[in-house]
Amino acid sequence: MIITPDWSAPQNVRAAITCREGGMSQGVYSTWNMGTHVQDDAEAVIENRKKLIAQLQLKKNPQWLEQIHGNKVVEAVDDQRVRTADACFTRETGLACAVMTADCLPVLLCDTQGTQVAAVHCGWRSLSQSILEKTLQQFADPTQVMAYLGPAISKQHFEVGIDVLEAFFESSKTSEQTDQIAAAFTPSKRPLYFYADIYALARAELNGLGVHQIFGGNECTFANKERFYSYRRDGITGRMASLIWLV
Repeated sequence: MIITPDWSAPQNVRAAITCREGGMSQGVYSTWNMGTHVQDDAEAVIENRKKLIAQLQLKKNPQWLEQIHGNKVVEAVDDQRVRTADACFTRETGLACAVMTADCLPVLLCDTQGTQVAAVHCGWRSLSQSILEKTLQQFADPTQVMAYLGPAISKQHFEVGIDVLEAFFESSKTSEQTDQIAAAFTPSKRPLYFYADIYALARAELNGLGVHQIFGGNECTFANKERFYSYRRDGITGRMASLIWLV
């Protein structure tokens, strides 16, 4: 029911990613939906979140976000308020940063000293609008940050228009990053459409910002229906949660 990231994070950093099994939701949201915004039964989502908090033994409620596919970053606060942003960070122990996804890429960040963590929701819009750069600006030294790339849609299932390719080229900061972006897109059979590797695009951005300890990035939400929600596959569906916190 929960993926524990396999990475070399400091011992006081905890991270977890939910799958779709093991909750109270029914129908297309079956069964462990974490999203309150997808028209699922509200009581079922509340119970799903309670089960998650209990299973992870969290003493504080996670910082949940209203995600808008932008590049706003906020500091997590233990006040049970939902904040509008696509990333959050904290230095507070016991307070989990959380993002929800169903094809978009969740990126979990921590510094090598184990003093700060962040969770980032990287849809292609957020990613091309430098959400990772804005989040890393909250860390003292981005070169001392490591990243875990959670489950997202794989390249073979992520067909996009030329506007997506152009958005990433416009956001490129170096010629090396431009080359990496170009390699992340493969032409589709349809004119002016491409298959995009969101994992490769995130790695290109992270590398360009000085982050080279990058883990994960080997799942496909679209292909694994039993384990993951996928908006592109199903349309109406639930959301997984990716969380990171300090102990």
